[in-house]
Amino acid sequence: MEINNTFFPKKLYSCWHPVGCGDEIKMDSPFGTFLLDEAIVVWRTSDGKIHAMKDLCIHRGTALSLGWLKDDCIVCPYHAWQYDRNGECVLIPQAPNAKIPSKANTPKYNCMEQFGIVWVAINKPVYNLANIQEFNDKKWQWINTGPFEWDSDSSRQVENFTDFGHFPWVHPGLLGDPERPLVPECKIQVKGSVLHYSIVRPETANTNDFPIFANKEVVKPERRSIYELHLPYTILLRLGWGDEKGMIYFFASQPISKNKCRGYCIVGRNYNHDEPESVIQNFEKVIFDQDKRIVESQRPQQVPFDLSEELHLKFDSVAMNYRRTMKKEKLYY
Repeated sequence: MEINNTFFPKKLYSCWHPVGCGDEIKMDSPFGTFLLDEAIVVWRTSDGKIHAMKDLCIHRGTALSLGWLKDDCIVCPYHAWQYDRNGECVLIPQAPNAKIPSKANTPKYNCMEQFGIVWVAINKPVYNLANIQEFNDKKWQWINTGPFEWDSDSSRQVENFTDFGHFPWVHPGLLGDPERPLVPECKIQVKGSVLHYSIVRPETANTNDFPIFANKEVVKPERRSIYELHLPYTILLRLGWGDEKGMIYFFASQPISKNKCRGYCIVGRNYNHDEPESVIQNFEKVIFDQDKRIVESQRPQQVPFDLSEELHLKFDSVAMNYRRTMKKEKLYY
């Protein structure tokens, strides 16, 4: 059963989207959320596997996520109908011996757990999920810093992550320096649905509260940032200082609706493993909170994919290429 909402382009339903952190999905209760304005329910069976389907009991339209789990099935909270991992109703308590109607089911969605995040594609996915080759390498420590819920469209949340020009003004002393506002030239290569680009810029010394990039063994005069922007809403960023030490940021945005999103950000590093995870988590919370008030003020709330609607300068090259490629891939609205 394919879904094609009247607002979102059909192809967005054929992409992998994050819908929750792995530790949010328990074996003792279903997890409800929204994806592209569609109510979905996610749960974990006793074998540890993740499953997702439409959050709707066909009987009276009740949200299955309000129910409970029994024998690896979701039980509707209203009349206790039970649905298995394939979305098929397997028990109607009020008529236990009667044949279950063929209509007694709810659509099952593509679902997987990767990088500590749960992903759902409502229709058959057309793109592969971005790959973090270092994720299972024991040299790397991984820290979950999200999620971050914003009253904005996912396109705005992702585009903000690619914007270098705001660092000195929105994140002074953390990511940028108002005395050095120039944005270095950024060359972009588009390969299908992935934008590849990198930028080298002077390192910014952080405040004493957040010495994320201020480790004396790591910091060099310049920081090299290598990006992969995977359409529609996923970014893989590798940071380095010219030696073996580095960091990886993996960010993905869940399009809950046209003006609400939820960002997931995991951070990896191959050094300083003894530092408490809370240092990076608190740092990212400050950064995302600083960005949130700016992005939530943007109008329209969705990125305007017609480039003539906003004014673009040379340092906006990533945003312009992102919009062009989203339009080319028929992911715009």
